[in-house]
Amino acid sequence: MPGKHLQLVTVGSAPPGLLRDMEEPLQNHLGVKAAQGKTPLQSPAYAFNKDRKQYHCNAIMRRLVPLLEPGQKFVLGLADVDLFVPDSPFVFGEADRESKVALVSVFRLKQGTDSDGLKRRAQVETVHQAGHLLGLSYCDDPRCVMFLATAPSDCDRKSVALCNVCRNELAKLNR
Repeated sequence: MPGKHLQLVTVGSAPPGLLRDMEEPLQNHLGVKAAQGKTPLQSPAYAFNKDRKQYHCNAIMRRLVPLLEPGQKFVLGLADVDLFVPDSPFVFGEADRESKVALVSVFRLKQGTDSDGLKRRAQVETVHQAGHLLGLSYCDDPRCVMFLATAPSDCDRKSVALCNVCRNELAKLNR
């Protein structure tokens, strides 16, 4: 998929070394060239909801939009805070194709696993959100990376790769 470039940005205290681990799966499974952005997004205190004790995903995503560097098509932030959207108790991440921005949080992904498990879960959810940026929808196959994960165990079951149906859909989208 030539011309698809994704800028990766740390948000708050997310482990910056983890960004580099996202580059290869994005290239291998979606054909997206990923690179780390020059400017990290500082602590997202502005997005904190004191009643929920969580961070509003869309408020952080709005702050990522202006960080999109020339030559990059999309921007994806990697955070270490508990995210929510209004109609859900939490989300691992969110993507908005129109604004070309996505966000993934490792907050809940790191629960009950070691650093290798966290790396894999983060890769799964990063590829998932980048897939949405490229136009892919949720998949019914629980092993496909585009399956909606509602628990860390869903991430463990999912592959980092697209199933055949989603791979074919991506090929259609790239024509």
